[in-house]
This record gives sequence, structure tokens and C-alpha cells, in this order.
Amino acid sequence: MTDLSPTHSERPSRLSETTALFRRTLSYGSARTGVGLFGLLLGVAFLGPVFAPYGEADTVGVPYAKPSQSFPMGTDVLGRDILSRFLHGGHTVIVLAVAATFLGYAGGITVGLVAGYDRGRVDGFLMRVVDIGLAFPAIIFVLVLVAGVGASPTVLVAGVASTHVPRIARVVRGATQEIAVRSFVEAAEARGERTRFILFRELLPNIWTPILADFGPRFASSVLLVAALSFLGYGLQPPAADWALMINENRAGITQQPYAVAFPVIALRLLTLAVSLIGDGISRASGRSVDRRAVYT
Repeated sequence: MTDLSPTHSERPSRLSETTALFRRTLSYGSARTGVGLFGLLLGVAFLGPVFAPYGEADTVGVPYAKPSQSFPMGTDVLGRDILSRFLHGGHTVIVLAVAATFLGYAGGITVGLVAGYDRGRVDGFLMRVVDIGLAFPAIIFVLVLVAGVGASPTVLVAGVASTHVPRIARVVRGATQEIAVRSFVEAAEARGERTRFILFRELLPNIWTPILADFGPRFASSVLLVAALSFLGYGLQPPAADWALMINENRAGITQQPYAVAFPVIALRLLTLAVSLIGDGISRASGRSVDRRAVYT
């Protein structure tokens, strides 16, 4: 009787593959820089409120006061301490971007797996829907959604996630088509395994490399979209502290008090840079290229 179970040579240890990928990634100096920078920004975002000298909405001085011993970065348009608001405002954009990215991957991976494994009418239908989704600029789609449903963090996350689904589905579909013809998948089919089992137990664990390589620009895109929408007033509402909201609130007085705008701008730019460096490291370690246009579309 023929043994239909997969051999170790057909399906190598997924844990060892992932560990080796991250070790190769960290062998690049740029990736190590990205990890260090990202860790620093995470520390500022999530531990910052503990060290903030004032509350995020406390009016403690006159508007646009210059930096002093009491206010190291000065005060903003309403006389609130810029340092305190900066330390309070980082976690929101990161949390919303992470939530949107993972939700987008949940949808995109599902669509991509089904389409890549089917390779028939279902594949054709899903890819036409994906093509329609790709035709809409991401920020325009989210703005239309927010205008129709209403502005809230939940709608913001759902909208940004929806813009990721078609792009992630394309990546996952291509990787799935490469793996679906392997012998261990055919063996699972011969054993009579259900489609759900084949998709999520046989195929998904073997396409993590392209998914990880795609994660960097996708998360950077989420950060930029969330920040842009918060800047336009569709994210958190005043008096909540948010880096993008700080930019919007204080842009009129940038010549009087540049710190209120400069620090959140620099923080957002460093955040996207850190994620991009990590993503580049993963793509180089895996031998794959990443479409940088994904960050801006």
C-alpha cells in the first residue's frame, strides 16, 4: 500500500523555517536598525503616558509658549503641554494600524487561499472582485465609507482593512498556486480531507514566507492611512491626544511653535521607516521583492 502521508523532505519543519528566516533577517544591519527603532517607538507610545508630566487634555499655560523648564517642548494652540500630548498620542495610531493590518490579512488570506486552490470559476469570480477593489484608491474608498457610515475608530479600522484585502489576496493566491500542486497536498486530497483542512492546515502554514515579506509595506500603509484620516478629522476626536491630530490642530501656528507639529511628524515618519526596514530585511532574507507602491496605494 502506498504511503500518502507527507514526508519531512516534502514539508519541512515550519518552526525551524520561520526561525531561520528571522535569523537571516537580523543578519542585515538595516533590519536590526528597524527592529531597534520600532522597539523604541513602541516604548514611547505605550510607556509614554506613565512619564508624561501632565494629562493629555490639561491646559497648563498660554498658547504657543516657547520651550521652558516647565514645558520642555512648549505648549500648543490651547496651552496644553506638547510633550505630554506627544507621549499620550502614539499608541492610538499604532493600535489602529495593527488592528487594520491583521483584519486585512484575515480577509485577504481567506480569499487568496480559496482562489489559489480552486483555480476555476470561484477563482475567476474572486479575482474579478479583487480587481474591482484594486481600482479604487485606498484613501478615497475609506473616505467614502466614513462619509456614508460615520466616523469612528471601528469604521476607520474596517475601512483601512478593506483596502488591504485585494492586495493581500493577490499575494496569497500566487503563493497558494505554487504550493497547491505539491505532493503532500495531493496526498491530503487522496485521503479525503476536507477543503478547510487542506486550506488552513496544509497550504497556509507553507506560505508564511511571502506573507511575512508583504507585512512590512502593508503595515506602513496602514500607519499612513490611519494618520491621514485622523489628520482629516475621521479618527479620534479632540481633546484626545493623537500624533496626526496634533499636526492638524497646530499647523496654523507652525511658525510660532514648530515643535507641536515637528515631533509627531518625525515620529510617524520614523515609524513607517522602521517597519519598511524590517520588511525589506524579511524580503531579502526570503529572496523575494516587495512592491513599495503598496505603501502609497
